[in-house]
Amino acid sequence: MSETSRTGTEVGAVLLPDEVLSHDEEAPAEGVDDASLIERSRREPEAFAEVFHRHAPEIKRYVTRRLGVDAAEDVVADTFLVAFRGREGYDPSQPSARPWLYGIATNLIRRHRRVEVRQLRVLERTGVDPVTVPFTERSDERLSAGAVRRSLAAALAGLPAGHRDVLLLVTWGGLTYPEAARSLGIPVGTVRSRVNRARSKVRRRLGGVDPTSVSEESVHE
Repeated sequence: MSETSRTGTEVGAVLLPDEVLSHDEEAPAEGVDDASLIERSRREPEAFAEVFHRHAPEIKRYVTRRLGVDAAEDVVADTFLVAFRGREGYDPSQPSARPWLYGIATNLIRRHRRVEVRQLRVLERTGVDPVTVPFTERSDERLSAGAVRRSLAAALAGLPAGHRDVLLLVTWGGLTYPEAARSLGIPVGTVRSRVNRARSKVRRRLGGVDPTSVSEESVHE
């Protein structure tokens, strides 16, 4: 059984009622936003399975890059367990659950700070990304992928935890600044300040090259 299917089975078995296991056989809820699915899941718990199927793969990639494969399994399962149990408090004005789920995952990652730093130190030494995906295509164009990964890992390991969180939510998670702010429950200005400071430190470590650069689109909704 693959890692993805194993995680899905664990999450389905743990966080949802037994009937959710038959949800895979139903047609996906195309055209229905996450907020509507979560609202429906308050009455029909099995509806939450679609939220899992939509977002679990990218949440797993994000957590794996930060913590490695072993820790990621538990964190992803716990992320959707926490989300399912907390679905009554979901803000229905937010059609996408991505920022909410990334926020839960990031909070859980905080329990594994030592694991994360150790993972970054391994990446610094070896240049091997646990997801085997370059950090950005831009960085590979300007420096060799291995050199960028090693130097970037060292720079990320040296960042304050809160700065690393917002930087990676924006760059690895692909959240906009407002989405990152909602996911962490902090002001947008704080996100902007932390990202700018983190990027400055990374840029200095990499000799002026900034593979964490984000476009202005990330600043706005």
